[in-house]
Amino acid sequence: MQKIFIIGGAGKVGRYLARQLAQRGHEARTLHRNAQQTDELQALGAVPVQGNLLELDADGLAALIGDSDAVVFTAGAGGKGGPQMTNAIDGQGLELAVAAAQQAGVQRFLLVSAFPEAGRNKVVSDTFENYMAVKKRADVHLAESDLDWVILRPGTLLDSPGTGKVRAGLAIPYGDVPREDVAATLLALIEQPAVNRMIVELTGGDTPVADAIHSLVSG
Repeated sequence: MQKIFIIGGAGKVGRYLARQLAQRGHEARTLHRNAQQTDELQALGAVPVQGNLLELDADGLAALIGDSDAVVFTAGAGGKGGPQMTNAIDGQGLELAVAAAQQAGVQRFLLVSAFPEAGRNKVVSDTFENYMAVKKRADVHLAESDLDWVILRPGTLLDSPGTGKVRAGLAIPYGDVPREDVAATLLALIEQPAVNRMIVELTGGDTPVADAIHSLVSG
């Protein structure tokens, strides 16, 4: 059994992950800022941890992370609040989480990022350009840390039910993927520590999630 601290635990991917972790016998510690979400998160099998990423400092977040075995960062502004909020959550929030994990002595860190081709051949707004730039800087910040990191870059996120099958690799064609399958992939990565210090792109596919992740293990 592992204790997994989910930053962004009240989001869609975070909720799927909490439920799947609980079903596998792990403890999902979900950071959330709204006290009204506590009962909903408990119903998923999670251990709710109240705290606001925008108000915590590294010491405070490290105290909440505590003796967790891994941190999953799936928080994001989601286009709300404009570039300022994206910078604060997707950018500075990730940097804060890395510092807090280091301070708490938690070595394993998984980040949900963005597929680099998300805006290819499309007319995109300045807000989206900023979002992609912030995501890339966050990836670089984590990759340059001394943590045992994995950066997961899913394609366009769908609310349709997961299929349990994906395509995962270091570089794959762009596509869509259900949020439920993103969570299942995070679970597989948590349970496969040999996948380490690696950027993984993810879309829907034909390979069972566990097999897709196992194939990334070198040797």
